[in-house]
Amino acid sequence: MTNDVWFYAVGALAAFLVGTSKGGLPMVGVLGVPIMALVMPPVAAAATLLPVYIVSDVVGLWAYRKHYDKRNMVILLPALIFGVCIGWATANITPQWIVTLLVGLIGLAYCINAVMKRSNTTARTADVPRGLFWGTVAGFTSFVSHTGGPPVQMYMLPQRLDKMVFAGTITITFAIVNALKLIPYWALGEFNPGNLQLAAYLSPVAVAGAIIGYKLTSVIPQKLFFQLIEIALAVVSIKLIFDALFK
Repeated sequence: MTNDVWFYAVGALAAFLVGTSKGGLPMVGVLGVPIMALVMPPVAAAATLLPVYIVSDVVGLWAYRKHYDKRNMVILLPALIFGVCIGWATANITPQWIVTLLVGLIGLAYCINAVMKRSNTTARTADVPRGLFWGTVAGFTSFVSHTGGPPVQMYMLPQRLDKMVFAGTITITFAIVNALKLIPYWALGEFNPGNLQLAAYLSPVAVAGAIIGYKLTSVIPQKLFFQLIEIALAVVSIKLIFDALFK
C-alpha cells in the first residue's frame, strides 16, 4: 500500500471502468487491468481487480436479473469454466504477451470482418460449436488478464440481440465465472492483505460505475450501442496488439 495520490487516482479510474462494464458497457471493462498496470505489475493488477469485479457483479446481477439469453449462457458457461481451468493449469508457463497479442488480433479481425460485411443483415443463431470455441478462448484470456470480453463479444455480436439482453447475458455469465476464478487465484497465492485492502477501497467506486453504466445502457439507442461496442473493440484490440509487441 502507498499514500501516493497518482496510485489511488489510477486505481479509482480502473475500478470505475470495471463497474461501468458490469452495468452494461462491456467495451470499457477490458481497460481495467491495463490501466491498473500503470502503477503495479500486471499480475498483481489482475489479482487486485478480481474482488472489485465480483463486488460490481452484484449490481449487475440485480440490474439484469430479467434481461439475459438462457441459451447463450448454457452454451458459454461450461466453455468459459473449461477455459479458466486451462489458464490455471498453464499459468506458470504461458507468457502474458502472447495472450495479449492473441486477444488483440482476434478482436481486430472481427472488427475488420464486420465492416466488410456491414450490408449483411442476417442474424446468427446461438450455435454450440462457435459458442464452445469462443467461450473457451474467453475463459482462458479472462483468467490470465481479465480480457474475456472481446472473444465473447465476437460470438454474440452477430446474433444482433436486444441491447439489454446482450449486456445482461455477458454481465451474468462473467459474474459466475469471476466468482469461480477466486479459487485458482487463491491457490496460486495471488491474494495478499495489501491487494485485498486496496480492492476494498476501490469497490465503492466500482459500484457507482456499475449503476452509471446501467443507466447509460438503458438510454443509449440500440444501433449506437452496438456501434460503440464495435468501435471500442477495435480501439482496445489495437492497444492490446501494441502492448504485446512493444512493451
